[in-house]
Amino acid sequence: MRVIRNRPEWTDEAYVSGRSVVAIGNFDGVHRGHLALIERCHAVAGTGDTVAVVTFEPLPLAYFRPDNPPARISTVYQKLKILASLGVELTWQMRFGRRFSALSARDFVITVLVERLNVRTVVVGEDFRFGRAKEGDVAMLRLLGAEFGFDVETVPAVCVDGQRVSSSGIRQWLAAGDFERTEKSLGRPFRMEGHVVQGAALGRKLGYPTANLRVRAQPCPLGGVLAVFSRIDGGPWLPGVSNLGRRPAVGGKEPLLEVHFFDFDADIYGKRLDVQFVAKLRDEANFSSMDDLIVQMKRDEQEARTCLAQASVPEERQ
Repeated sequence: MRVIRNRPEWTDEAYVSGRSVVAIGNFDGVHRGHLALIERCHAVAGTGDTVAVVTFEPLPLAYFRPDNPPARISTVYQKLKILASLGVELTWQMRFGRRFSALSARDFVITVLVERLNVRTVVVGEDFRFGRAKEGDVAMLRLLGAEFGFDVETVPAVCVDGQRVSSSGIRQWLAAGDFERTEKSLGRPFRMEGHVVQGAALGRKLGYPTANLRVRAQPCPLGGVLAVFSRIDGGPWLPGVSNLGRRPAVGGKEPLLEVHFFDFDADIYGKRLDVQFVAKLRDEANFSSMDDLIVQMKRDEQEARTCLAQASVPEERQ
């Protein structure tokens, strides 16, 4: 998949040689609603059409609310990897900032969709808004399509258990530790991934060595002590218990995902770790002493072992 990272005014280059079918959105988490957009793109694409996605970084709400940005379900890397796996051929990761946010709806269509992407069909949700101050809607997009020679397809909202699937809803499920609803909305289990980094080795001193991952998607909607399955460099899934957050009990500052594997001891620094969350055990907490912390860690371990013994191990190649 080709990835473009710039603003439309940075180049006069057309990004496709023929025509394109384009889905537009934030695609945070790439949930089932987003999957429906991409499936529709493939369904309407003609021979030689490029299936493309236009998305934005940072998220528009993060730009407009820098002191209170929305939590991120996925990292940029995860988002691009999933889009590529869905057969998207081109992703334009557009830088969302002052100049782009001031672009009118009409100028967005001309500069992005017509001149750069030579669009044949635009695929959006029924509540799609675009352009400066969200001045554009689907009706305006259809009028501009008639003027500039492209079609507009709308995809209805996807519902799970009677509720509309949305990134904001998934953030709420994750904050509550509801991984069942999260998986139903995403269409896959929620995972975090990264390379194991060196930590302070405090866990080892307490009898609970951990593999540490930096939290790339911030702010993270999930936190606390969690029962997990993890795999190292694509190997078998192993049970464990994790802490996700700033670790107030030990004066931590940088958010980390710390994973303690049960009955395992090996040097895995630098190796890639995938972590799938099974159950939230509790929120992070402070303790009056290290002894109290160790007592709680033993309780967490036992609760996680009991929980994971009743859970299904993820499929090896999932």
